[in-house]
Amino acid sequence: MPMPRAPFHSEDSLREAFVTGLRQLLDQPGLGVYILAHANASFDGAVYQLLQQPLRQRYAQLVKSCREALGNGREMAGAPDDQLVFLKLMAIGFDGVQLTEFRQAEEWELQFNPIRAFRPARMAQAAVKGIHKPFKPDGFHFNKPFLRKEVFWSGQLQGLEVELLYNKFPFTPLHGLLVPERRSREPQFLSHPYHLYIWKLTEWLGRGIPGLGFAYNSYGAYASVNHLHFQMFVRDTPLPLTSARWRHNGGALDYPTDCEVYDSVARAWRRLDDLHRSNTSYNLLYLPGRLFCLPRKTQGDYKHGPWTQGFAWHELAGGITTFSRADYETLDAPAIRAELAKLRL
Repeated sequence: MPMPRAPFHSEDSLREAFVTGLRQLLDQPGLGVYILAHANASFDGAVYQLLQQPLRQRYAQLVKSCREALGNGREMAGAPDDQLVFLKLMAIGFDGVQLTEFRQAEEWELQFNPIRAFRPARMAQAAVKGIHKPFKPDGFHFNKPFLRKEVFWSGQLQGLEVELLYNKFPFTPLHGLLVPERRSREPQFLSHPYHLYIWKLTEWLGRGIPGLGFAYNSYGAYASVNHLHFQMFVRDTPLPLTSARWRHNGGALDYPTDCEVYDSVARAWRRLDDLHRSNTSYNLLYLPGRLFCLPRKTQGDYKHGPWTQGFAWHELAGGITTFSRADYETLDAPAIRAELAKLRL
């Protein structure tokens, strides 16, 4: 099926294409695309209202198919990861899937996102060394044929061939994964040309889409896939990291973990090059004309709290995801600040 025209000239066009793509996924076979559509709809109540009925109908069809297969001694269709996730959905039932909830804990933004707890761990649970590993053709990466269904848009964008995939288990609005030059098989290691590209792309897209940004997890900073990608989002409200209260933004308060801000693409690269040379993991937040750089301890070099699966870019920017209602209701600002402080170098 040919890709639609690039939907990046306004937030309305992007949102319309985003929801239309989710609806179309429900007409495709397979557990994976259903899980993606349900998780994305569950994150956004407005999207859920639009897709609730086709989701319910497709869920019933898939449940019937899975029960028939298992009852007749056959394997369920689909990848093992998707089989496990869908069995969890079957266990709680369609109406047992709770929509994502949000609240503030002082300056921090919390969300209760139970369906995200179903996602496969992949690299997120691994203790890693260093910030660069070669691309592994036999590992998980965005060239896998089954991921073609999850591509939201592909084409030339500001001089590069890119693919934008849906994030299968989103935690921020209009959440996508931008994969530049997918067939080049670049590992998750940021080079100078791609830094320049994403800086300029953020500025260009941000002119028509307020609240747009890109984020990056280096290897060892809870990047879940060792294939070069950036996380795209569009927010109506700024992330806590960008608040004027913090010293890195000219305020009077120290942020709980290390944060540096750059308004020059060249100065930002000099710092990133230093981090590469010192083998230091980091998370990045690209906003139009600004880069927030967060050097941090590598995953596995510290013990994170039992209420988190580990802090990546979104958590370091002040958006905290919880997976149980008890954690969501009881987690407080001091605990969040203490967790962020663990990552200080």
